[in-house]
Amino acid sequence: MTQEQILDAIKEMTVLQLNDLVKAIEEEFGVTAAAPVAAAAGGAAVEEEQTEFDVILTSAGDQKIKVIKAVREVTGLGLKEAKALVDEAPKALKEGVSKEDAEEIKGKLEEVGAGVEVK
Repeated sequence: MTQEQILDAIKEMTVLQLNDLVKAIEEEFGVTAAAPVAAAAGGAAVEEEQTEFDVILTSAGDQKIKVIKAVREVTGLGLKEAKALVDEAPKALKEGVSKEDAEEIKGKLEEVGAGVEVK
């Protein structure tokens, strides 16, 4: 039986049949299917560098009005929306931005006394 024939046979199986097959292979060869998957997933996570960041306003600080102005500048929101966002802290300001943009936004907000976190 060739590798292609085996793969074709596996494609035709139901989930329950696949589960039974995995258990049988584990018992027959004394291996665990979960360990290599976990190791591969962990290795892939280390190799990939985070490229998108979220900027989260954690607190308004002592100068709320200045923070609202800075939030308006950063987000382009109107006064009412920016005030609501600041009042609802902790709240995401920007999502999926580059590291440079995230650091720039964080700097502007921290400059006026806001608590900011980049994730």
